[in-house]
Amino acid sequence: MTMQERIAELDRIRHEILDGAPAATEAQHAKGKLTARERIELLLDPGSFQEVEQLRRHRAQGFGLEAKKPYTDGVITGWGTVEGRTVFVYAHDFRIFGGALGEAHATKIHKIMDMAIAAGAPLVSLNDGAGARIQEGVSALAGYGGIFQRNTKASGVIPQISVMLGPCAGGAAYSPALTDFVFMVRETSQMFITGPDVVKAVTGEEITQNGLGGADVHAETSGVCHFAYDDEETCIAEVRYLLSLLPQNNREAPPAVPATDPADRRCERLRSLVPLDGSRPYDMREVIAEVVDDGEHMEVHERWATSVITTLARLGGQVVGIVASQPSSLAGVLDIHSSEKAARFVQLCDAFSIPLVTLVDVPGFLPGVDQEHGGIIRHGAKLLYAYCNATVPRIQVILRKAYGGAYIVMDSRSIGADLSLAWPANEIAVMGAEGAANVVFRRRIAGAEDPDAMRQQLVKEYRAELMHPYYAAERGLVDDVIDPADTRVVLVKSLTMLRTKHAGLPTRKHGNPPM
Repeated sequence: MTMQERIAELDRIRHEILDGAPAATEAQHAKGKLTARERIELLLDPGSFQEVEQLRRHRAQGFGLEAKKPYTDGVITGWGTVEGRTVFVYAHDFRIFGGALGEAHATKIHKIMDMAIAAGAPLVSLNDGAGARIQEGVSALAGYGGIFQRNTKASGVIPQISVMLGPCAGGAAYSPALTDFVFMVRETSQMFITGPDVVKAVTGEEITQNGLGGADVHAETSGVCHFAYDDEETCIAEVRYLLSLLPQNNREAPPAVPATDPADRRCERLRSLVPLDGSRPYDMREVIAEVVDDGEHMEVHERWATSVITTLARLGGQVVGIVASQPSSLAGVLDIHSSEKAARFVQLCDAFSIPLVTLVDVPGFLPGVDQEHGGIIRHGAKLLYAYCNATVPRIQVILRKAYGGAYIVMDSRSIGADLSLAWPANEIAVMGAEGAANVVFRRRIAGAEDPDAMRQQLVKEYRAELMHPYYAAERGLVDDVIDPADTRVVLVKSLTMLRTKHAGLPTRKHGNPPM
């Protein structure tokens, strides 16, 4: 066979691979789903994809597998670019064995993960598979073990993004759970350890696949999903946007862009946006939009644990992570879920050198038997540990109130914030004035001729002496009390100063955080 004939044979095979099975492609489209290659085309810059092990086939015997040995073995692996930066990707091809994972399939994924770690570039998985390939038995299970090990090895080293575009059941669900971000598409993607049939057999409960593990369930109830969208095109476009906010690896700074929003822009609206009355709610998202570049930010876990906001944005062209109380949800209290949500976000930002800005308006931790029995102490300690362990630039801004342990946990100066700023209406105290007066002056109030009048008088005295806006500043716990309109200007200047910050941690294998 001549070289030309060999090249012609290779071209024929590649055409067969790229053409795929038309009937299977139609079936995929009929479900409202794109094929694996169509998804990769949406994710990566045009013409940038370089495939790896396209000609790989399984070597399993029995159960009819020896008669069906398609190229790629049901997973497409390779690398390309997103906005010119290298990104590694693997995509399950549901048209081949339902995207089920076998030995060769897993080996391809292991290889591309190893390449991503070695090259120091993000890894995106486009998941649409039926789990382990039953015909290959324990070899398939061992393949998942290799993926989990590499997910853990890559954690905090390169960004890992899981995009759920179909079913993900059983042990397969643990790989996305180990990654930094999980994207899901409504109606077409589901994640669960045991499916509806098993749930019904064991517990008697009847539920649909989407009701058990659909995008909305994981975005609102479980917190497994960070982002949920209505269609694949929007979902993948948002993955590209997220990548533009992340560094390639833990040795690089996040990508900076020329700022189109003036660094010295004053935010006059902030003076009236936040009510002086600490009991009145407002939407912290409006504050964030006023402060960040062009009002744009990408909220993580938008619909889960809504009493705290975690979002990525830019200030002066530089990427920042923002943790913010949300007074319009549970008055902005910290509870089990919001503490865990904020803690993981702080850890992510610290791992990838993203400075942290914490906007505080917190009345405390949520009281209640369910919270105490659910381990609010342990979960609150997760957030405390994450902040104390973070070495990136950290700035706290107290907008209105900051009470009790929640004030400390929300990146106070006492746990290592580089700068603490406060607005003129701030109240920093062990608890609110009313509660404090009832505790401190209990006997005086009880013995007064008019207890209500005495209580109101003592509340005013307590607030005037211990909760006035300059009390914390006078004791060095707040660096400056600023005009709300100057918030953006001060943050941009402060982050510029802190850009060269260097802070070390004690030599250790790793800490032992409250898991």
